[in-house]
Amino acid sequence: MKIEHISIWVNDMDLMKDFYVKYFGMNCSERYINTDKQFTSYFLSFMQGSRIEIMHRPDIDTVVNDRGKTMGLTHFAIPVGNKIKVDQLTNELRNNGYKIVGEPRTTGDGYYESVVLDPKDNNIEITE
Repeated sequence: MKIEHISIWVNDMDLMKDFYVKYFGMNCSERYINTDKQFTSYFLSFMQGSRIEIMHRPDIDTVVNDRGKTMGLTHFAIPVGNKIKVDQLTNELRNNGYKIVGEPRTTGDGYYESVVLDPKDNNIEITE
């Protein structure tokens, strides 16, 4: 078994799509539109097959919370291959104005990772 995809409600689908395509090399599906439900979505896919669905509907409210400190999804991890790539991508994201909430480090359970917020303030662990 595996997790096939995760889904994220967003206000600006193109901003999120561009972020994941540019920094994580994801492929993007055609935009799906359901006019009856005023629902649109993209599926973003990694080469290995796992996906992120970004979705928008105008009646979904914005919820502000302290990410990672509430019940529910706290983060997801994306491996980039090695420590040097973790450091490089973290610095690229920082230089492009994204908030780094966890500097590159080796965690107590042995992962080398950093944590960045995507445009919707989701925690992404960048791992080796």
